[in-house]
Amino acid sequence: MNCTHSDPFFQVLQKLGKTMETKDEQFELCFQNLNKQQTDGSRLFKDVKAYYAAVKAMHETSKRLSQTLREVYESDWNGVEDLALITDSEDLLWNDYEEKLNDQIVRTMENYTSQFPEVKERVAKRGRKLVDYDSARHHLEALQSAKKKDEAKITKAEEEFNKAQNVFEEINNELREELPVLYQSRIGCYVTVFQNISNLRDVFYKEMSVLNHDLYNVMKKLETQHSGKAFIIKGLNRKKDPGDSVFKRETSESPTGVC
Repeated sequence: MNCTHSDPFFQVLQKLGKTMETKDEQFELCFQNLNKQQTDGSRLFKDVKAYYAAVKAMHETSKRLSQTLREVYESDWNGVEDLALITDSEDLLWNDYEEKLNDQIVRTMENYTSQFPEVKERVAKRGRKLVDYDSARHHLEALQSAKKKDEAKITKAEEEFNKAQNVFEEINNELREELPVLYQSRIGCYVTVFQNISNLRDVFYKEMSVLNHDLYNVMKKLETQHSGKAFIIKGLNRKKDPGDSVFKRETSESPTGVC
C-alpha cells in the first residue's frame, strides 16, 4: 500500500513518532480527484442555480410587461384579441421553459453534488480506520521487539491488528473501486446538463421568435389602423423598413411627438 494520508490526527501521530505512515498512492490520487470534482461540481451547481434564478426573474419581468401592454391597449384598437392570445402563450412558454430547466438541469446538478458529503464521510472514516490499523501494527511490533516478550499480550495484539487490518482494507478497497467510477461520472453529468440546456434553449428561442413575430404583426395592424397619426420623437425618426425596428438619429431636430 503506497498512499500519503491527509488526516490531521494521523499526521499528529506521525510527528509524535507513534506510528509509521501507511502509503497508498492510488487512493491519494483518487482523493485529490474527489476534492477537485466536488469543487468543480459545486461551482457549476452555483452557476446553474444563478442561471435558473435569472430565467425566473426574466419570466416575471416579461409577464409584468405583457400585462401592462394589455392594460394600456385600448379595446377599439385592432389586434386586441390577438394580443391577449400572444401574451398568454408567451407566459405558458416561459412556464414550460422554467419548469424544464428545474427538472432537467437544476435537479440533475443537485443529485450529482449531493453524492459528495456521503463519500467524504466515508473517506474520513477510512482515515480513522487507517489510524487504528497503524496504531495496532505499531503496538504489535513493539511487543514483538521487546526484550521480554509476553506471549499473551502478543496474541491479543495480533487479534486486534488483524481486526483493524480487515476493517481498514475493506473500506479502503471499496473506495479505491468507487472513487474512480464517481470521478468518471462527471463527464456524463456535464454532457447531460449542457445537452439539455442547448435543447431547451433551442426550443424556447424558436417558439418565442414566432410569438415575437406575431406581436410585431399586431403592432403593424395598429399602425395601419392609425396611419394618419404620426409618432415622432424629438431627435429620432423610426426607419421605414418593416424588418428593422432600430431607431436612427436625425441630424435635424424634429418636432415633439404626437399620437
